[in-house]
This record gives sequence, C-alpha cells and structure tokens, in this order.
Amino acid sequence: MGSANGLVNVQSNQPLFSFGVITDVQYADIPDGRSFLGVPRYYRHSLLVLQRAVKKWNHRRPNFIMNFGDIIDGFCPKEQSLDAVKKLVMEFDNCNGPVYHMIGNHCLYNLPREKLLPLLRIHSHNDHAYYDFSPIPEYRFVILDGYDVSAIGWPKDHPKTLKALKFLNEKNPNSDKNSPNGLVDLERRFLMFNGAVGKDQLEWLDNVLSDATRLNQKVVVCCHLPLDPNASSREALLWNYDEVMEVLHRYSCVKVCLAGHDHKGGHSVDSHGIHHRVFEAALECPPGTDAFGCVDVFDDRLSLSGTDRMKSTEMIFCR
Repeated sequence: MGSANGLVNVQSNQPLFSFGVITDVQYADIPDGRSFLGVPRYYRHSLLVLQRAVKKWNHRRPNFIMNFGDIIDGFCPKEQSLDAVKKLVMEFDNCNGPVYHMIGNHCLYNLPREKLLPLLRIHSHNDHAYYDFSPIPEYRFVILDGYDVSAIGWPKDHPKTLKALKFLNEKNPNSDKNSPNGLVDLERRFLMFNGAVGKDQLEWLDNVLSDATRLNQKVVVCCHLPLDPNASSREALLWNYDEVMEVLHRYSCVKVCLAGHDHKGGHSVDSHGIHHRVFEAALECPPGTDAFGCVDVFDDRLSLSGTDRMKSTEMIFCR
C-alpha cells in the first residue's frame, strides 16, 4: 500500500509512519513527593526523562511527537509556572519534527487557557483545545479537549465553569470535589480534576469522523483523559466518556484511542474492537528509568515500542 508522501508499506513489514509519545511529565523544580495514594513522584527527574526521550526520538526520527498533557505539575510554584512551561516547550522543540500537545488538569492548574494554548501552539477557536490532522492521507488523528467543560482553566464566571460546578455538586456530595469517598464504581470519575467533552465538540467530532469515513481514513483518537473503564481506573475517566464512545462506535474508521492521566497505564479492546492504550507517566519514573515510546503505524495495526515503565504494546485492528 502506497501513500501520497512516498512512504510505502511493504507486505506490512515497513511502517507507513511513526510518532513519539510521552505523557504526564509534570515537571516542577521542587523536591520529590508522593501522590494522594502514596506513589512516589520525581518532579525534577521528569525533565531528564523528557531530555532522554528527545535524544532517542532524534536518533530514531519519527515523523512527529505527541505529548498527552500535564507538561508541568500543579505543585509548581505559581510564580514559576510561565517559565516552567516555556522551559518544557523548549525541550520539546529540540525534536527534529513537529510536536502536537494536549492539555491536562495540571497544565490548567498553572495557567489559564488563553495563556497556555499559545505556548503549546494549539491553534483553536475561543480557547478550545481540540483539533485534527492527517500525517498521511490514509490516517487522521483527532485530538479531544477533555477539559472543554471543566471547573479548572476557564474564568470563574465562565458558563463552562458554572456548568461544571453545577454538575459536580449533583454528582459528588463531598465538600472536596477531588475526593471519591462514597462514590461507587463508575461514579468515582466525577472529580474536579477530570472534565467533559461539550456538545459543540461532540458535534465537531461526529463531523470529523463522517469526513474520515468518506475519505476512507483510519482514525486515532487522542485525549489526556481515558475513554474506556477497562483501560483505566474509575477515578481517571472522562466524565462523559460514554457519550464520546457512543459517537466513536458509530464509525468503523476509529481504530485506536490513546490517553494519559492515569499514571499506571493500561490497555483494553472494547466491544467494537477499538484499542484503548493509556500511557504510563514520566513523572513516576525513579531516577535512571524512563517512560516514553515510539509508535510504528501500519495499515492494520499500531505497534508501540516502549522504554522501561512504558510497556510495549501491539494494537492489531479487529475491524
């Protein structure tokens, strides 16, 4: 199978293209700490993980890089936030190729959307962070904004903030809206550090997938927040993952969903044959270890070659 840019897949042994992946770097120039579950976090070492990733990618020369969000940590001192984001973006800019960023909750703890999105070179309308691109005619990547409806990132009086707070008050009775205490099973996703895809974005998604179907493209959906409970902890899921998946399941063009946010990582294949791969966090790599990878893309599969904590994964299309 040939492609318009001259890349050729010979008997499915040579990839059509490849891309680098990393997520949840969550850099901060502060001492190491722990998550609320007691998992160690290495705030300064995560910068070294990214630097080693860039070196490895430049040696392997993937066609582009994808950062799945949370470029710096919420504990980053606020007076350092702007410079910290700029510092990390400069590290990504050392890559020999384009870099596509996503926003995560920790990004939004530090900077409002109107400042963050230009730094990440996310070109959007009205400070939204969803977009799509096609590296070759046969494939389309769809990047979702999982904090479209969110209590973080928008101005306090913004309609999306007010809608999110109203939603959280209805779904989570705890005074601390980041606490899942008393919430059962899938209800545990209704936490302030998560968010939702709004109505306009859902309509946009439907239109993009319709167009991809018309063009006979295979689609890879990317979001900071996971979309399948079998690939993620309940506490990390997109609030309305079910609504998003209802749209995705209308189209056979969707092959893979990729995400970050749930630091331990995960992999599943859903009832419609879509692979869901949640990537392991760079933040939780003990010194000297790594969590990044390179994905080779074929006509019938995605093949992730991971390093250390990021597990290599073969994602063969089931439909």
